[in-house]
Amino acid sequence: MADPQEAPLSAAQRSRIRRLSQPAEAQPGDEAGELNVVPYLDIITNIMMFVLASISVSFVASIDTTPPAIGGGKVRVDASTKSLNLAAIIVTQGVTLKTSSGSIATGCNDVGSGVTVPKNGEEYDLKNLIACAKRLKNANASFKEETQVTITANPNVEYKTVIDVMDALRNEGEEELFPDVHFGVPR
Repeated sequence: MADPQEAPLSAAQRSRIRRLSQPAEAQPGDEAGELNVVPYLDIITNIMMFVLASISVSFVASIDTTPPAIGGGKVRVDASTKSLNLAAIIVTQGVTLKTSSGSIATGCNDVGSGVTVPKNGEEYDLKNLIACAKRLKNANASFKEETQVTITANPNVEYKTVIDVMDALRNEGEEELFPDVHFGVPR
């Protein structure tokens, strides 16, 4: 508390005390002690935009297959057992199927020459390919346990076609046909 004997301050004195106790106004160009983060944020934003624009994202799907053997593209089996040894050769006219009995004729009815499943217009006939593979697998009781197929494609066949044929021969819905895919090298 103020001493009662002291004289009260005049209006001019009070005004001067108020004026001197207020913080000083910042000079032009002076940031009054605050940190200016705008240039820092500009730099960080530019760096982030550069990083995002230069990152290449690739999604990879892997398919389990067996690469071609050095000694040849054929799957060796025990000679004492009867096996199917299914091989699919993708050509520009369609898909030719071969077994240990020989080439399968057009229409998938018997052994003979020709393209087993010809193209349907410009598209490969995958439905008939699946039906033919099922027919061959069910032709003999000893073939039911077969899981291997060798796929060979001519060089001018598209990659997508090779994958489509491989998927068609692997399974039909829940039923597995030939899940173990081997690749052969065209000669």
